[in-house]
Amino acid sequence: MSTTIADIGTLINSHPGIHGGCPLIAGTGVTVRRIAIWYKQGLRAEEIAARIEHLTIGQVYAALTYYHMNREEIDNDIAEEEAEADRIEALHRASRQS
Repeated sequence: MSTTIADIGTLINSHPGIHGGCPLIAGTGVTVRRIAIWYKQGLRAEEIAARIEHLTIGQVYAALTYYHMNREEIDNDIAEEEAEADRIEALHRASRQS
């Protein structure tokens, strides 16, 4: 039986031109932020992997590890994204009322 050993440092990366440079699960377009949001909503790693079928459980756990090691940064990123969504929604509502 052959065993494959993964270097955990290669599982998360970022690129300035993809999702604004947010940390991603390597080789995918899935952000650590997306995994963290679902985790904070109460989903377990297995449930997250089931929702994004092309991810392995190891990739999800790598994203969760990155989140826990960089919690303040990721939580701030989530808050900024939510604030921007709220701002856009308010503009949309205001333009419909005009």
